[in-house]
Amino acid sequence: MRNRVVITGTGYITSLGSTSEEIMDAVRQNKPAFAASHDFEECVDCPVQGFDLTASTGRWKNKKYLSRSAQLALAAAIRAAENSGVTTDVLNDAGLFVGTGPNFDISSDFPNIENGNMDSVDLAALWMLRYLPNTAASAISQFLNIHGENSTIGTACSASTQAIGEAFRKIKDGYLTVALAGGGDSRISHGGMLAYKKAQAIWNKGGNPNKACRPFDTERSGFVAGEGGAMFILESLEHAQARGAHIIAEICGYGATMDAHTMTAPHPEAVHAEKAVRSAISEAEMTPEDINLIAAHGTSTPLNDQMEATMLERIFYSHNEKQPCVTAVKSWVGHCTAASGAVELSVLLTLLSKGVVPPVRNLTSPCSDKINFTTKSTQLSGKNILLENFGFGGQNSALIVRLWS
Repeated sequence: MRNRVVITGTGYITSLGSTSEEIMDAVRQNKPAFAASHDFEECVDCPVQGFDLTASTGRWKNKKYLSRSAQLALAAAIRAAENSGVTTDVLNDAGLFVGTGPNFDISSDFPNIENGNMDSVDLAALWMLRYLPNTAASAISQFLNIHGENSTIGTACSASTQAIGEAFRKIKDGYLTVALAGGGDSRISHGGMLAYKKAQAIWNKGGNPNKACRPFDTERSGFVAGEGGAMFILESLEHAQARGAHIIAEICGYGATMDAHTMTAPHPEAVHAEKAVRSAISEAEMTPEDINLIAAHGTSTPLNDQMEATMLERIFYSHNEKQPCVTAVKSWVGHCTAASGAVELSVLLTLLSKGVVPPVRNLTSPCSDKINFTTKSTQLSGKNILLENFGFGGQNSALIVRLWS
């Protein structure tokens, strides 16, 4: 017998805020945190303002070993554990699945590399910890005393979605009863912005920062770098009900594939992205007609948005009578890279708990006239959500989440 898997705790640090009230106010007032980049005048980013890990950890000596990405993940994890009400004994045997990305903030540790020499008297003895992929998981496990099965997942922009999906599978198949899953990431540094500027992936046209991120619009021209962290407590339904937990949503299906196409660009026909989505829908024992809301990857890049639109048309808008609405949370928080799926899910669950589906901002000329894009705040009709995330290297992931009532 397979276990049903539910979300019983959320913790998040986002550019819209870190409480439900802050996020709701930002969306109602249409005030996301997009701003001109400090490093490149023509570029835009979407930072988390005023974040300090100490507010979550108190004085903690290991803070100095954490990159900003790891700090965001740790703060979110602490909040998720508190929000769920799980005890220390339960966390002791819990699993831990963290989506993370590379630390591009190289100039902070190596401001004066000369002739290839990186060493200096100011370089910390354990500087490498800020660059190891599993440091976030190590910090979370130490702080929350987690000892169970774990994995650090680095599948680019799919990473935190896959972290949640893998945790879901472990609980569903009976290997775990409780897991903490999600991710944290930040590329808002000189190195991060330089990397994506060189790759011609980010908006670099200057102008009004609030107009730069425009998923699925014909005038889109690159993503806006964001940052954030979000983690979730997942439990078997039986365990959650036995301890009287507040259930937020149920994870019903998961799919993941690879394009094997190019190192950066997605497959233009979205063949394998479609397989990931259909796999998630099938595992949830649903059909495309059962999906009420799609949280699209929606990066605001020419190639990704067109690929995703092509796929959505094929799966949901060709022959189906019931057609879901589509939103793109990146138009509110920017591209949180490895943390994208977790951050976007946390924002959605927060808004949907208040009955609000956020619109796709700046969508004035859609690249598809078949897709039911949400262009103004509306209420969700139904409970079933599809979350999609796709990443560099051809990583594709999808989750089906059902709101609990």
